[in-house]
Amino acid sequence: MPARKLYFESIRVGDELPALAKAPVDRVQLSRYAGASGDYNPVHVDEVYAKSVGMPSVYAPGMLVMGMLGQLISDWARGGQMRRYNVRFIKMVWPGDTVVCKGRVSDRHGTGGRYFVEIDLWAENQRGELVMKGSSQIQLFFSLEDENRQRSGQSPIVVEVPRESLATAAPAATATAGGEAAPEEGEEGDERRTGSKKAAPREKPAAKTATLPAAKKAKK
Repeated sequence: MPARKLYFESIRVGDELPALAKAPVDRVQLSRYAGASGDYNPVHVDEVYAKSVGMPSVYAPGMLVMGMLGQLISDWARGGQMRRYNVRFIKMVWPGDTVVCKGRVSDRHGTGGRYFVEIDLWAENQRGELVMKGSSQIQLFFSLEDENRQRSGQSPIVVEVPRESLATAAPAATATAGGEAAPEEGEEGDERRTGSKKAAPREKPAAKTATLPAAKKAKK
C-alpha cells in the first residue's frame, strides 16, 4: 500500500497533528547524537565537566529536540515540501526526560496554484513544561487530481483561498478549480488585526533561535 499523502483540501485551521512521544533521553543517545552531528561539546557528554561548570548533569543539545519536532512535521506532511522551519529553545532537556512533540494548523492560504499551511509547533517534557516552541510552513498539492496534473506536465488546479488563521477569522475559499475569485472585502491576507483594541503584549523572546534551510522535501 502506498504511503498516505496529505493534500491541502483536507486541512482545516485548528487541526491538531498526532502527538509524537519520544523515548526518555539517555546518555547513550547523547553520545550517539554527538558522533552523528559532530557536536562534541562536553556539557552534553561529560558528566564531570558538566558539573564543573555548574550543571547538575549533562543535558541534551537543543538541536536534538529540534530534530524531534522536525520528525513530527515530516511524519505528518507526507508528499509536502517544507518551506520554512524555525524554533526557540525554552527549557533544557535532561537525561530521563520524555519529550512529547505537538503541533496545530494555524493558517492556510493559496493563490496561483500554490497552497500553503502554517503549523504552530511545541515540545513538552513529561511534566507538561514547554521545552521548545516553533513554527513551520508546508507547501502541498491541492488534491490528488492536482498532483496528477502537475506530474504529467499540466497546469495546476487554481483555487484562490483567502488567508484563514487562528489569529484572524476569514471566509472559506470562494473560487472553483481552474478559476479565480476576488478576495472578500477587507481581506488583505494579513494575520494582524486592526482597530481600536490594543495588541496583545508580545512574548519575551528566548535567548536562542534556530532556523533550517528552506525547501526541504518531507519524506514519503
